[in-house]
Amino acid sequence: MKVAFITDSGTGKNKETLKEKGIFSVPLQIECDGVSYDELETVSYAQVIEWLHQGKVCKTSLPRLAYIQDLFEQLKADGYDTVFCVPICKGLSGCFNAMEMMANQMELKFYGVDCFVTAVVQEHMIETAKRMYEEGKEFPEIIDKLEQMASSCETVLLCDDLQHMKRGGRLTPVAAALGGLLKIKPILVIDKETQGRVDVLDKVRTISKAQDKVISFIQSKGITEDYVFILAHVDAKEAAEKYVERIKNTYPNAKFEIIDLVSAVGIHTGLGCLALQVFKD
Repeated sequence: MKVAFITDSGTGKNKETLKEKGIFSVPLQIECDGVSYDELETVSYAQVIEWLHQGKVCKTSLPRLAYIQDLFEQLKADGYDTVFCVPICKGLSGCFNAMEMMANQMELKFYGVDCFVTAVVQEHMIETAKRMYEEGKEFPEIIDKLEQMASSCETVLLCDDLQHMKRGGRLTPVAAALGGLLKIKPILVIDKETQGRVDVLDKVRTISKAQDKVISFIQSKGITEDYVFILAHVDAKEAAEKYVERIKNTYPNAKFEIIDLVSAVGIHTGLGCLALQVFKD
């Protein structure tokens, strides 16, 4: 058996970076002004941020089917007979189903796990799968480990740019105007309970109350200091650093990593978004 481990740019990493780790990847699509780009390949993260500052409305979609087909054909030609896939979650994209469909067409054995989110946990899961396989673990044990990891993950987003969400069709003009007037901060959550779809956890009036609500939420989920803590932001590093310090009042010994929020999510949440992702390794 020769196994290929596959993901996509929802990890926040380009194809070359993942290839160095022995992992194959395909880029999600980003559309702006009617032109479609390959995320992190033909358009940089910095360019996406610039578009957001310019008020442009961007869209995202699953990788081109031709890219998945080309990759799987090449894998089969190189002697692979099995693919193990951890793409961006089913609730946000059709990438998982597209990979499974293509594997079946190519008569490749397919294994896949829904990460119920994207970003760091997605990358960590595919890396864990590859490592465990190389250690001689069987697929049922690998899948069980990854499913535990996905189930433990909570991702909570604080959105600041209501006007951007309105332009993208995610809020009505009236709701955006009212939200801006009242300084309402929507708190969004994505996890296994939401089946990888973005859901509204709460709406509060200040960023301080929103952050307190997030901390209370993760406490209620049994999150402890030995979890992995990631704070992602959309061009708001200083705000992210202050948010981390606030969380550390409750989790003083937790280790944090501050990163850019992946394009596939940041495009929809807008500038200033702060996203806390925690999961059990």
